Order: sequence, then C-alpha cells, then structure tokens
Amino acid sequence: MPTKNNRWLIRILLNRELITKSQLNEALAKQRETKQSLDKILLELNFVDKKELEALKKEEPVQTYQEKALLKRVDPEVLKLIPETIARRYHLIPLSKDGKVITVVMADPDDIVAIDTVRTISGYEINAIPGSEKDITAAVEKNYSGSPDMEAVLLDLVKVDGSTVELGAGVDATQVKLRANDPPVVKFVNLLLLDAIERRASDIHIEPREKTMDVRVRIDGVLQEVPPPPKTMYFSIISRIKILSNLDIAERRLPQDGRCVVRIGDKKVDIRISTLPTMYGQKVVMRLLDTEKLSLDLEELGFTADQLSKFQEVLQRPYGMILETGPTGSGKTTTLYAGLRHINTPEKNIVTIEDPIEYDLEGINQVQVKPDIDLTFANGLRSILRQDPDVILVGEIRDRETAEIAIRAALTGHLVFSTLHTNDALGAIAQLQYFNIEPYLIGSAVDLVIAQRLVRKVCTHCQEPHLISDKVLERLGVTGESTNNFTPVRGKGCPYCNYTGYWGRIAIYQFFEITAQVKKLIFDGANMDILRKETARRGMRTLRESAVEKLRQGVISMEEVLSVTLED
Repeated sequence: MPTKNNRWLIRILLNRELITKSQLNEALAKQRETKQSLDKILLELNFVDKKELEALKKEEPVQTYQEKALLKRVDPEVLKLIPETIARRYHLIPLSKDGKVITVVMADPDDIVAIDTVRTISGYEINAIPGSEKDITAAVEKNYSGSPDMEAVLLDLVKVDGSTVELGAGVDATQVKLRANDPPVVKFVNLLLLDAIERRASDIHIEPREKTMDVRVRIDGVLQEVPPPPKTMYFSIISRIKILSNLDIAERRLPQDGRCVVRIGDKKVDIRISTLPTMYGQKVVMRLLDTEKLSLDLEELGFTADQLSKFQEVLQRPYGMILETGPTGSGKTTTLYAGLRHINTPEKNIVTIEDPIEYDLEGINQVQVKPDIDLTFANGLRSILRQDPDVILVGEIRDRETAEIAIRAALTGHLVFSTLHTNDALGAIAQLQYFNIEPYLIGSAVDLVIAQRLVRKVCTHCQEPHLISDKVLERLGVTGESTNNFTPVRGKGCPYCNYTGYWGRIAIYQFFEITAQVKKLIFDGANMDILRKETARRGMRTLRESAVEKLRQGVISMEEVLSVTLED
C-alpha cells in the first residue's frame, strides 16, 4: 500500500491524467520489487518528465513533525504497538494514535517495507512523516528504555527462578507448566517468534549445550545467531513451545512433531515444531510458514524467458510427468505449487499427497501422508487414482512402488508432478533406473525434469560494482565477447539487510526436456555419460550457467555462484 506521501502524488498524477492506471500499477509493482522511491521509478520508466515532477513536488503539502514532540515521552499505549527491534531497524518511532491510524516519524517515509511491517505488526494504518535519523534515534533511546525488547526479556529471565528440572518419577508436570507460563518466558518466546518473522526467517533452532544454549534463525538459507537466554531457563522455554503446539511436555526421550498458528496483526503464520532428544536435552526446530510471503507467480520464481515458456507449454499437456530435483529447502515445492496454481481451474480436479502439506492451496484437494495408519505415498496414490483426478502431485518419490504407480498414472491420462532428491536433472533418470523402472516406462512417461537451487539476492540498498578477476571469470565460463556488458555487483552491507549484503532469494533452474532423441536413448538403456553428451550437444543450460546469467543481470553475487553451483 502506498505511503501517505505517495498517495498524494498518485492522486495528483491521476487527476491531471499525467499517467494511466496501468502505468501506475507497473510503477508500484516495480517499487515493491526494488524498494526504490516512487519518484525515481516514474522517471526511470519515462512515465513523467523530470521538470514536471519537480514542479508537482513543490505543490506537496509539507507535513513535518514538531521537534519538541520527540523530546516528550510517547504514550506507552502507543509505544507498545511497535516493538523496539522494529523501531531501531527502520529508524522510526510512533508519535500518536488517532482512531485506526498511527502517526509515525520515519527517517525514510517512503520505505514501503518498513511501513508494511509496522502496519502488519500493529494492525493500524500508518501516517508516515519525515524526521531526522539523529532525532529519531535519540527518541527511541529515551522512550524504549525498559520496554520488552529481547535484551530486557533476557535480563528478566535471569531474575526468574530457573533451576534445572528433570522430569522423572515423582515430579509434578503441573509445576513445569506453571514455570513455562512465567511472564518472562512467555515474553521471550513471543519476542523470538516476532523477531524471526519480521526478519523473514524460515526456521528457528533452539539447541542445548553442556552449560549454555544456542538460539539461531535461518534467514535466506543461512543460520544466524540470536542472543541466547541462560541455560537455567532452557526447560521452561522448551515446555512453553510444547504447550503452544500441544505436545507432551513430559516426553523428552522421543522426537515429537506439532504445529500451531500465530497471528501478528492481520498476518497468519503457520509454525511446525519438531523436537529431537540430544546429549544435553531436546533440540527444537520451528519451521515458519508465512502464507502471505509465499509467491506462486511463475514469472517471479527466477525462470529465464525460454525456461518459463517451456514450463508453461508442458503444464498445458493433458498427461505426462514433470519431475523436480534438488536438495531439501531448494524451493521444489514452491515451484510445483506455482505450476498447480497456474493450471488450477474449475474444469480440473487436482489432488496432492504430501508429507507434510506445506501450504493450503485454494481449490486443490491436499492429502497428508500418515504412515502410522498405513497412508503412505503409494497407498494414497492408489486411492487418489479412484478419485477421477486430472492432475496429481506426489510430494516425493521415495521407492519403487510409488515411482511405478506415478509413472503408470502419467501414462493413463493424468498430468503428474513429483520430486526426487538428486544433484541435477539427469540424476532423476538414474534414480528411476535405480528403482528398477523399465526404460520404456521412463522414456514414455517423463516429459520434463527440472533441477533447482535457491541463491541469495544482492541487497539493492547497498549494492556496489564488483570487479572480478579474469581468472575467476574464466572459472565461471565467462570469456571473450561474453565479458562485454558484464557488470557484477555485491552487497557491502547496510542496516536494511542486517549488514549481510543479501536480501531475499531467487531460484536458478536447469531444464532437461525429454525429446524424441532422448527418449530413444533411454529406451536403448543409455547410461548417464551418453545422456549428458546428448544434452550438452543440444545446449542444455547447467545450474552454473543459470547462476552466471543472474550474476550478469546484477541479481546475485559471484560468491553465491561459486558456493551454490560448486558441483557444476
């Protein structure tokens, strides 16, 4: 949603017919993607003239904050709507509340990410007004002292009686529940979840050590440390998390799995909890599934133009098989979900069987694998075939039985999606051969194999040109004329990206189309070397080549290319 400053400019531009609604939508979409100011984007797209825009800006009603207002104490009821971590990260502070609108002083009132974050967390609309970063920082220091920030909560935890509790004979579990509901424990868990969600973390790890405990969050695929609480509070924190997910707090010898849902403003986040007994206690991992953050637009996933065209063409086929390969956490499910969403119409009956169901897809029938009652992938797939499906997604092919049923489904008028854990696209054929699937079945059923990885994108707020040596360019396969117009970038680190130089991730893909010639080779029992030579002859793009293209476009860094595509 545009800021108040942007809304004024948009209204003037539309009223005076200086831009069309379609041009405005294009500019706002680019602003969401690049995080640049709307003024700059309008000029880059040549939608408005620079002099004309400058003249318009002079007409803008100036709304500034009173410096004296920042010298006063902010109403605690207003202050608690925005956590200190958010205020510090985005250089802002709330001033007042009027109905469902908070007036917020911001160093950058056009920062749509900051405004969206504050709106989501507080549940209020935001009236953003400009202020100096120096004054805002001073006001944050003054007003948030003693507020429930992470450091303050940690200090509270030290004050609470946190003697180590070992559940065994004669120990009352009710006392453990009471300790798990101590205010500092509740605050710590709540703030940990809030901070992780705000920082776009995918996972939270809580790990016991001999005398300490570690807390880490995974952001853009990389684990980062969080200030840990004292080890004496470890058991209370684990119990609190178990209570939230309806797990047995007395069971510490066996792994457990649970789930819960948290709401922050209008945002709903599904959390999957997994516990694992280790030498020094139970390790807990919380997987955060933010449905609002999930993008299922094919054009935003990272496909090249030719890959996107091919994927869309295969999706329209009435039958066949599309396989996704890659390690855990490489975005396979997201790509397949995007494919399902692209073809999801009232005319199609789409059924999935998954373990677990990652996201709820509207209009699609999703089945959860339950091995304890013998609802396996294979058995579930048999039942799905009796449900008159048009399209089937099998979460993962793990054995010969599942592979055989899925392939026969693809050969009998169904479009089948599935995944395999292999290093590259050609490895999928080898894996099916390992399952002893007949070559004629593989060649007849499989239409397309996609391998993918997720790579971190360079932060657009702090990116800078990066000179790469000829030796490294040669290692990347960039030589001769291909070095022309090659201007790689890297992130130097800034507050926006938490000084990592990266913000968000994008997929790189390798497409292995099963052409008539490839089918013939598979029918003849060709080994991987022969298939690899054939794909090389046809110019199949490798994962590294896809990554280098993203490097050329200034989307990812050289370090990401080398680390993620090492096997190429």
